[in-house]
Amino acid sequence: MPPASPRSETQVIEARYWAAAKQAAGVEADQVPVEGPVTLADLQQRVLGLHPGARLGDVLAVCSVLVDDRPVSSEDPGDVVVSPGSVVQFLPPFAGG
Repeated sequence: MPPASPRSETQVIEARYWAAAKQAAGVEADQVPVEGPVTLADLQQRVLGLHPGARLGDVLAVCSVLVDDRPVSSEDPGDVVVSPGSVVQFLPPFAGG
C-alpha cells in the first residue's frame, strides 16, 4: 500500500497581464502554482521568477491590480491575501482619454 500523500495540494492563481505587462511577460497569463493563500507581494515575486530577465518588474511597479475584479492597488501588497483559484489582473497605465 503506498504511503499517504500530504493533504496540501498544489493549486493555481491565474495572473493576467494587459498592454505593456503582457508585452513584458511575453504571455497573456500565467498559472502560478500555490499550496494555499499567498500575499499579493509573494505572488508578484513568483510571477517575476517565471520571467527572469524581462522588464516585467518595472511594469508591475506601476500597474493597477485587481484581485477577482476587486481593485487593490491602494492597499499594501503584503496585506492583500490572494486565494487559490483567484484571478489577479495587472493593468498598466493607459494613455488617452
